[in-house]
Amino acid sequence: MWQDFKAFIAKGNVLDLAVAVIIGAAFARIVTSLTDDVIMPVIGKIFGGLDFSSYFVRMGPVPANYAGSLSDYAALKKAGVPLLGYGAFITAAINFLILAFIIFLLVRMALRMMPPKPVEVKSPTEVELLTEIRDELRRRA
Repeated sequence: MWQDFKAFIAKGNVLDLAVAVIIGAAFARIVTSLTDDVIMPVIGKIFGGLDFSSYFVRMGPVPANYAGSLSDYAALKKAGVPLLGYGAFITAAINFLILAFIIFLLVRMALRMMPPKPVEVKSPTEVELLTEIRDELRRRA
């Protein structure tokens, strides 16, 4: 079993996949920062101080010992208040759209850089040609 596992890990595709996952996770953090720290503040400024993170609905009571703001999503969540954070969802959806668009551009660019695949011209075998000739002769007879 150990030998099979070593052979599996040593395959190039598995190592390539592992590297891709690590780079993808790092890239996702960059996109999250781009969204949270650059894009969302600009959107907030355009729409008069709109902050998506403050959009939520409380789904349960606030603990009696809670002393923070009732409009602070992060503090309420940390206090264990059940919340429906649709503002956080909007931010995550924007993160996804940006990440998907960037990946689309990268794949598109990579496909343009790759040489075109040669068109395979499959010539029929002798048996296939003889079969076609036979069928055509039978059809004409």
